Amino acid sequence: MLSLQNFSKSYGDTLVLSIGNLSFDHGIYWIKGENGTGKTSFFRSLAGIIPCKGTIQFNDGISLHRNPVAYRQYVNYGEAEPLYPGFLTARDLMRFVGKTKGTAVQQQDLLATDFGIDTYYDNPCDTYSSGMLKKLSLALALLGNARVIILDEPLITLDEHARNTLLNIVHTRVREQGTIFLVSTHQPLDDTTAVTQAYRIYNKTLSPL
Repeated sequence: MLSLQNFSKSYGDTLVLSIGNLSFDHGIYWIKGENGTGKTSFFRSLAGIIPCKGTIQFNDGISLHRNPVAYRQYVNYGEAEPLYPGFLTARDLMRFVGKTKGTAVQQQDLLATDFGIDTYYDNPCDTYSSGMLKKLSLALALLGNARVIILDEPLITLDEHARNTLLNIVHTRVREQGTIFLVSTHQPLDDTTAVTQAYRIYNKTLSPL
């Protein structure tokens, strides 16, 4: 379980998010809100990318602010619109992030194959389309044994194969590893989509102050 107490995020003197108490058990949480309501700021704060205030910790006591290195080992984040240095390749990034997450090369290469990244593994990122960058971002976010995986708009620019691959992995990790997924999406989540077939949705709405 991941718990938040007295969480707040400000930019200068402007408070943009304030959450008294919120907890996430294993499962998939759909973070809903219009553009500008703070979803990405919330995600980046939880991932330890930007500073925030409050207590954010797992039930074993590992905390973002008290144990920042250990905490970041357990939280992965996939950007909505990922950007990487153009001279690096997918293999470079998988190896680098994989090493920081203590991930075996075999898992890195398996994810690359599953998402079809292996076909451009050694090409520089400045040659990638938006869909190719998105698949790389998702593979990076799935490396290691994260307790929490945050996916910001994970379905945009994905082809059907990559979308099904992602949904199958998410479903398996929730069921077998008890992973927490926090997801934002503007894609419709109705009973006819593959999303709801794999996702157990909880509505946790972030609203502007």
